[in-house]
This record gives sequence, structure tokens and C-alpha cells, in this order.
Amino acid sequence: MHPWKALAVPLAALLVATMTGTTPATADTPSIRIENNATQPVFSRADAILQTVFVEVAGTDSDHDGAPDRVAVDILRPKETEQGLKVPVIMESSPYYAGGNDVANHPVDVDENGVPLPSLRALAASPEAGPFDGYYDNYFVPRGYAIALVENIGSGRATGCPTSGDVNETAGPKAAIDWLNGRAKGFDAQGEPVEATWSTGKVGMIGVSYNGTLPNAVAATGVEGLETIVPIAAISSWYDYYRANGGVLAPGGYQGEDLDVLAEYVLTRENGYEVCGEQIKQLGIDQDRITGDYSPLWDARNYLNDVDKVKASVFVVHGLNDWNVKTKQFAQWWYALAERDVPRKIWLHQGTHMSPFNLRTAEWLRQLHGWFDHWLQGVDSGIMREPQADVEVQVGQWAREASWPPPGTKTAKLYPGSGSVLGQKKDPRAPEETFTDQKTRTAEQLVEATGADPNRLAYTTGALPADVRVSGTPTVSVRASLKDGASPYLTALLVDYGTDVRPTGSLVSTGQTYCYGESVPGDSGCTALRTLGTAGTDYKIVTRGWLDVRNRHRADRTEPLRPGKEYTFTWDFQPTDYTFKQGHRLGLVIISTDHDYTLRYPEGTKITVSPGHSALNLPVSTGRLR
Repeated sequence: MHPWKALAVPLAALLVATMTGTTPATADTPSIRIENNATQPVFSRADAILQTVFVEVAGTDSDHDGAPDRVAVDILRPKETEQGLKVPVIMESSPYYAGGNDVANHPVDVDENGVPLPSLRALAASPEAGPFDGYYDNYFVPRGYAIALVENIGSGRATGCPTSGDVNETAGPKAAIDWLNGRAKGFDAQGEPVEATWSTGKVGMIGVSYNGTLPNAVAATGVEGLETIVPIAAISSWYDYYRANGGVLAPGGYQGEDLDVLAEYVLTRENGYEVCGEQIKQLGIDQDRITGDYSPLWDARNYLNDVDKVKASVFVVHGLNDWNVKTKQFAQWWYALAERDVPRKIWLHQGTHMSPFNLRTAEWLRQLHGWFDHWLQGVDSGIMREPQADVEVQVGQWAREASWPPPGTKTAKLYPGSGSVLGQKKDPRAPEETFTDQKTRTAEQLVEATGADPNRLAYTTGALPADVRVSGTPTVSVRASLKDGASPYLTALLVDYGTDVRPTGSLVSTGQTYCYGESVPGDSGCTALRTLGTAGTDYKIVTRGWLDVRNRHRADRTEPLRPGKEYTFTWDFQPTDYTFKQGHRLGLVIISTDHDYTLRYPEGTKITVSPGHSALNLPVSTGRLR
């Protein structure tokens, strides 16, 4: 679907001159040139060899035709590899190289039992992406790398059936790595065997969105030869992409999308629906849009289960305002890698679902170049002696830190109280408050003003005495009862109230890079999320968290509630790194249905909250709340 398009970015014109390179002097065996602890652009991109290989995916027959699946691999490598030069490979695997299909999303208006109501189902289309239309080949082929683009099972020239994130899809790029290391069979278009005699066997995977998710998936297999991955805006558990704490949830801007919709979208192989249609229908049944419970289907798409197998180093990149692939995806992966002391690095920026190339071009290329040189070429580039974390703490302001969250981050507690106050002292005598769920007003409309509102509760601090930086995963605990309705959702919103916090502009597309807001110098043509505001706009939803109250104990088990009975509900927000400025107010807003993300049950559920027995937990790295 649209949010999953590979976000290929053309190389800025200012860099072209440095990438063309020149062919080195004639030698019996050409070699890579290293100067100043970096590979140099001495090979010709224009003369590079383009090769297509069809790799057999041994042991995988996802279309049940009695033959192993195959994936097409397009390769671009220096011509000197025909003269004995051996090079490592930068690989991007994708289901999007052949474009996608028009597919209807699921209805999200449901009855009291969660059964979809009749509705107009909109089609979503996406532009096609061609091979080698990004900057990887322009920058890295001249420096002695090959680039390999792998079509996913069920897409383009591949065989097999797409299944949205499970072991079948992981098998394709894994087989390509095996072929590069002499462990799998490859064939040319005429069916003749082909070997990767030019390959060193060392592979680094990179990509954005779905293309960034596949590196996580393949690394979790522990395949030999995969030395490093650079997952950008990537998934670590598919449950947390389409669900949240027991509730059905949408990727931002794509209400009603789910595993089956995505699988059908990327089903671009020949006779695709004829061969794979029944499997996709079964996927639609098994994903369960009624309860939203975690199940074996989701467990098979949870790469955290196999993080112990990860042998590759990991360079994590994510936008802190990415509501498509939400920030929990990078954070839980990062935490798990840290527990196992996997060699790692992280970039967090204030952009959305996008490539970091557009935010800090020269520095991104410097670090990415140093990363690949270190892990794939064996060059002492110094990258591993640099700080582990690069964080854009405010728009255009980057901090380099020992790790993330920053060392010394501590949890601060805030408590709702009487008069819509959010303070550091618990107010156990604060009276109960009630609001009524509705499904037409958006979260943005509900938080815009902080006065009384029948459809939400809002609590705010006073003016902050200093900047407060929140770094990590906030949580909320709410004592509440629900009755007289069907909605099972509780939604918490962490809000910054101030006169310069709401982004201006609208969602735009620059090429295939999706950005938001005003353009600033250094964006290289992309308009990225900026917290530049205008008079009269005075809030920003910093992060959100969702809970299906029937899953208050476990995401894999639905437990009915007794209407009117009080329970304590505790759940997480999406992780964030955000600075609340001095003089602003920090707000906690509680709603039920989140119009743009959750299912929309019939209106009328009454939620009664006991603020004196509720709390907000914030990971604060710098600043003070009073």
C-alpha cells in the first residue's frame, strides 16, 4: 500500500561530481582504493555491469506448485569484477519493484460486536518504483561495492505467494545471501547456472519501510554472510503495526489496511490472484479484526522472538513523527539488541516516514559510508568509536550521545487532579469525571482546547519552569469504568500546549519521499516535519497510546468487563524523544475512539475516570517539571 512504498531518493546534483570517479590504472587484478580511512570513488558507475539472476529459495514452495520458489535479483557491480576484483554487496529487498495493485481497505465502522458495517471502501494506488533509482548505486558502486535489488516472493518476476512478513518472505533475501556465498542455486534468464564468483560473500541490507523491515527479518534468521543491516522506518513486530495492546489499529493515514490488503497489493507475479487468492483470503480470516488478540499468526511475524540469532551489526534509523511505522517498532528492537550487546548505532530524527538522506545529507552519507566500509570492507573508518546515538532533539538541532535513551534518564510521575490539573502531587480526593465516546471528532479536534468537553478529559501542568526533554517510552495508568456502550478502547494523548508547536503546511509528496510541513535549508528538496508554527496554533500531539480494555492483562486474551466496575488500566505510549519548551504546558488527554487509528464502534460508551488514582510516567532525560 501507499505507506509501504520504497522511499528511493535521487542523489542531489551537488554530489554527482564526487561519485563519477575514474577507472584505476590497468593492473593484473584491480583493487579497491582506500585513502583517509575510506574507500574512494575510482570505479565507473556508467560502465558498471548490470546482471539479473533468478535465485532458488530452497525449502520454500509458498504457491504449492511442487517447485521451490524463485526470486529475481538485479545486480549492479563494477566492471572490474570481471577482471578478478571481489566486492561486498549492499542489498535492498522489496515487494514494490513491480509496482502494486489497487486494493480496497477494510471498513472501520463496526457494530457493537466489532462486525464491519457497510461502507464505501476506497482504493489506494501507488506509483511504480524502478530499479536503481536511488542513491545507493550512484554513491557506493564507484567505491567498490555491488548493489543487489531482490524482488520479494510473489512480486514481479518472482514465483510464490506474498504473506506479509512471515518466514516465506524472509526466505527470498536470505536465499540471495546464500547464493552470494555459494550456498544456493542461481540461474540466468535462459536457465543456465550462475555463480557469484565476484562476491566476497559479505552483505549489508538496507531499506526504508517494508524494504527496511526485511533486513530485521533476515538478520533474525542468523544467516551467515549478512554482516550488517540498516533498517530505516522498519517493523520489528507486525502485530504492533496493525494492532496495539489487543486492539485493531491502522497505520497512520491508512485506516482499514491489514495483512491481507498488503499481501494483495504486492501480488504482482504472473497469474497472481489465480495462484495465491485463497491463501490471501485465509490470511484475512486468520488476522482477526474482531478481537485484535495476539495469536500464532502474529507470533510468526514477530522478529523479537529470534533476536538472539542476530549476528549482524545494526544501524537503526527512525522518524520520531512517523505514524505509519510507529516508534515502538524501532524502540523495542533497539532495547532487545542492547540487552544482547549487539554492535549498533541509532539515528532518530524529527521527520516522518522517510529517508534520512533528506534531512542531513552530507552527514548521513559520511556515517553510512563509514558504517559500510567498517563492516563490509574491513576499513578502520572510526565509525565505531563515534557516539552511538544521533538524535535530532529539536528541529535542525542534533545531539550526539552515548546511547538512547540518554544515560541518566529517569522516570518522573505526574498525577491528574481536580480542576484539570496535572501535577507532581497525587490528589486522592479528586472527584470522578465522566466523558462519552464518539467516533466523528478526531484526536486533534478533541485536544485543540483544554476546557471542559463532553467527549474527553484533559489535564495540564502549569507553565514549565525549564525545557523538559522526554526520551523513551511513557506509560499511563488510569482507574476507570466503562458502561452503556460498545467501544473497548482507551486512548491516551501526550500533548504540548504552546504558541509555537503546531506544524504548518499539509501532507505533501516530493518524488517518493513523504514529508510534512515547511521546508528548511538542508532538506535537499524534501519538506520535512517541522515544529514551526503560526499565530493561533497552540498544540502538538507528541505521542499516543491505545488499549483494548478487554486485553487489560494480556494482548493474547480477551476478557469481558463488568459494566460500571472500576479497573486499573495500564498501557504504553509510542516511544518519543521530544523537548517541551520552557513556558509551555504539558497535557494528558484521555479519549476512547481515536478516529484516525482505531475501529469506530457505535457512539455512547460512558467512561468514568478516577483521576486521584491515575498517573502518567515520563522518562525525563533533561530539565525539570517544577
